[in-house]
Amino acid sequence: MKEEINTVGSRPSRLRAALRSLREDLLTVRWDPLPRLTRPRWLAWLPHLLVGYLASLLSSVVVAQVSGHYQVDGFLPGLLAVLTGVSILVAMFWPILGWWLALGAAAGIAVVIHPHVMPGQPWPWMPIGVFAFAPVVLLVALRMPSRVTAAVVGITVVVSAVAELNFGPPVGSSSTLTESVLVLGFTGVLGYSLRALRLARGRLVEQETLTEAERAQRTLLEERSRIARELHDVVAHHMSVISIQAQVAVHLAENPSEELKENLAGIRGNALEALTELRRVLGVLRSEHPDDPANPHHPQPTLAELDALVANVRAAGLRVTTEVAGEARALSPGVELTAYRVVQEALSNCLRHAPGSRVEVGLAYGPHTLHLCIANSAPTRSAPPSPGAGHGLLGMRERAGMLGGELAAGPRPGGGYEVSVVLPLDPPTDALAKESRDR
Repeated sequence: MKEEINTVGSRPSRLRAALRSLREDLLTVRWDPLPRLTRPRWLAWLPHLLVGYLASLLSSVVVAQVSGHYQVDGFLPGLLAVLTGVSILVAMFWPILGWWLALGAAAGIAVVIHPHVMPGQPWPWMPIGVFAFAPVVLLVALRMPSRVTAAVVGITVVVSAVAELNFGPPVGSSSTLTESVLVLGFTGVLGYSLRALRLARGRLVEQETLTEAERAQRTLLEERSRIARELHDVVAHHMSVISIQAQVAVHLAENPSEELKENLAGIRGNALEALTELRRVLGVLRSEHPDDPANPHHPQPTLAELDALVANVRAAGLRVTTEVAGEARALSPGVELTAYRVVQEALSNCLRHAPGSRVEVGLAYGPHTLHLCIANSAPTRSAPPSPGAGHGLLGMRERAGMLGGELAAGPRPGGGYEVSVVLPLDPPTDALAKESRDR
């Protein structure tokens, strides 16, 4: 019973709140300009120009009908015509203020022509009156909520109906009530529909933008997860080597002291504990189903397998040449893996986006850096549409940046595309030390 009383009691409060909100909307002078066209840009102001032209045209028709049809002399016809046109222009930027001006202009015209109405002539609207008022209603409906549009149409129709029923000329004037209801009602519905369509398109564009950003972020996170899985293998290998070396070192020394034995045992214990924690935290990143026998663990590839990778790409129909400068030598596992993955991704992009092109893969071993360059010529045939997300460069940049390297990619002057990477062969110890101090 209390719930029923509270519900009934809350209805008047909600109604008062709705009426208060509607009153504030009808008395606002908030700046709300008519949206410009976004495409093409050179037609951005076309709606404003059309509304301005319509305002001047309707003003000329209003002054012609007030002075010609209703035989009103003096400056009032011109003044009311200008006010009618100005109300349309104002409604482009202040819709509610424009509506009040248009309502005042319509009321002024009805008062001025009232003594001059002849039998058969319409009143309070002139023949052009309701059509000159309709653009203002349309401009209101394009920017304001539906409740405000309904209130604007309803108040206008009610005011004209009250004027016609209570202050109509004594002669038999023609009724304009039906005409005003049909024209203004249709205009309000049209404006509401266009506004709803514009808002729906805006939400669709916003959703597409968010979807693209989420897709890029998801691709980046997937690539980072892949990098984490591969780094897990590299770090786990080194930790295993440390553990084995600590276990064997005690047997390589003659008469090792108890202190040395304890230190080596501690090193081995810490290495095994770190390896266990590493596998516990990062082991699940190997695959979505780590315990699935269909996804066995494999050694991570190195540059020693680059020839096999190039052979596979050649078998797919791509002409690839390789060139190695400097003394090829074994590098750290992280550099080997990153270099291999960058070449792999670049060759995959050539297969997808540059079919029939010639690809040159260059490796230059320097004393402190490894230079990679994968360049392709212009494709000889059009590439089929790719279902991928198109964010492979993000992963390559992540890999190069993780080692303190740099990556540059872009079109070549003569056609084609080029990816250039510089990887340091030694880890940036200064940066790592600084990071450790900051932490």
